[in-house]
Amino acid sequence: MATSLPRLSLPPTAALPAVASSRYRPDLAPVPSRRRRLGLRLHRSPLAPAAAASSPSVPSSSPEPGSGIGDALGGVAIFSAATGEPVLIRDLWDQNEGMAVVALLRHFGCPCCWELALTLKDAKERFDSAGVKLIAVGVGTPDKARILAERLPFPLDYLYADPERKAYDLLGLYFGVGRTFFNPASVKVFSRFDSLKEATKNYTIEATPDDRPSVLQQGGMFVFKGKELLYARKDEGTGDHAPLDDVLSICCKVPVA
Repeated sequence: MATSLPRLSLPPTAALPAVASSRYRPDLAPVPSRRRRLGLRLHRSPLAPAAAASSPSVPSSSPEPGSGIGDALGGVAIFSAATGEPVLIRDLWDQNEGMAVVALLRHFGCPCCWELALTLKDAKERFDSAGVKLIAVGVGTPDKARILAERLPFPLDYLYADPERKAYDLLGLYFGVGRTFFNPASVKVFSRFDSLKEATKNYTIEATPDDRPSVLQQGGMFVFKGKELLYARKDEGTGDHAPLDDVLSICCKVPVA
């Protein structure tokens, strides 16, 4: 009998009142924010020429020096999947010399993001040995994040929710129907059938955000040393993830204080 992967379906539209308290409440989902951008152009890191050579969808440039992307992103508040409490991104790693991989998934109900989360979990020991903090962020509420964490499973302490897509907007990550369903970069998903099958053994569509437009958000991968951005890659389409070897080569190449 052939095995099929879970299909993405769009949940019904729901009215989403704004968050009124500091702790995220699942019954009070925030209104999707206006798409705020800094006008930054994402470039490949000058430290990672191999990334550009091996992946045609790697952006061709990196934020201009002095663009302040580290400072700007640091001021964004996201929610801990473990506690539901808000936390500023700058508080998640040492802003002077600390190394961090910030992986922005699509939404918590995306099967391809379950696959990416499993890949990151499997690589966590390598990140830890290099002194690199892993931070995985997804679109949705903390309760949706916990569904992924419990069923995949994925360590809660490294998982965060961005229900208003603030980090995604600031970084200018792709959004829309064309990028989500019809981008040629998504074809590579078919070459990863086995890994998708493994990652979605306990998949449930219940992890999908109640905010209907959120399922059209694409993700990206970023590596920081302190506030300095070393590597930036936007997903061109669904399942077009950054090559993990490229990310690891940056983490292992740069000395950690």
